[in-house]
Amino acid sequence: MTQANVTIGKSDVESTPLGLGTNAVGGTNLFPNLQDQTGIEVVKAGLDNGIKLLDTAYVYGLGHSEELVGQAIKDYDRHSFALATKGAHDFSSGSEVINNDPEFLTAQVEASLKRLQTDYVDIYYIHFPDDNTPKAEAVGALQRLKEQGKIRAIGVSNFSLAQIKEANADGYVDVVEDEYSLLHQENAQVMMPYLKDHQISFVPYFPLASGLLTGKYTSEVTFADGDIRSQMPDFTGERFKQILAAVDQLRPIAANHNANVAQVVLAWYMQNPLVSVVIPGAKQPEQVVNNAAAMQIELSVAEYETIVKAFAAFK
Repeated sequence: MTQANVTIGKSDVESTPLGLGTNAVGGTNLFPNLQDQTGIEVVKAGLDNGIKLLDTAYVYGLGHSEELVGQAIKDYDRHSFALATKGAHDFSSGSEVINNDPEFLTAQVEASLKRLQTDYVDIYYIHFPDDNTPKAEAVGALQRLKEQGKIRAIGVSNFSLAQIKEANADGYVDVVEDEYSLLHQENAQVMMPYLKDHQISFVPYFPLASGLLTGKYTSEVTFADGDIRSQMPDFTGERFKQILAAVDQLRPIAANHNANVAQVVLAWYMQNPLVSVVIPGAKQPEQVVNNAAAMQIELSVAEYETIVKAFAAFK
């Protein structure tokens, strides 16, 4: 059974409950050794396997991800999928500054449309909040672009609950994107009552927690000092062991569905009433095909609750 489509906030944007994050498509400032052609194939694999939401951002390769996504989607009916991008990073001074100024955001949207080779995006997110711009003014600039047909839904990303409330003062916010996973459940717990009351969708990023929720790690693994994972709390000490023990409880569920652990985790998000669309990233087309297959998995109530209990310590 394929999971039903979801509607984003108060908009008329529809998506599959599984999307594709494209920070590894052209995000050469984020990942080493990325190949442009592979990135294009990743996007096409998503669309060819039923995924209906592509999520990119200016800061992924400083526009390069958007350019590659724009090349990849040329062969597809633009109205058959939803396209999300994000902006707020301003490099005009020579260094990185977060900028939510209405004039800057308006120019960012126009530049993103050119790179994506489209005349509208389905969701535009303010990628990070700045320290100075009144949030409702920033969102107001996006609302004007929405009225012009250049944006179909308005989002904010990495905003605190207080900032979300300020941004939504006029009721224009449709969707919030922030970190959330079985290992990092804090954001949804804090924000969700407000989001539900105001018909705002929630899109989690890092759903597979840097690969920890894919089942590929064992207690024997070690990380070199130069490996960023050696500095991350999730990958060290007792917490790492606790995570691996929780992941092990997913293996029988995966076997029951002839699936792998990553697919079971993605299926859990798709059945989670807090989550609207889950957007795992991918570096290879095969990973996208694997993730898309999770849309065919329906967990039983007992299986869903087993996963909740396995990760209850991470709330």
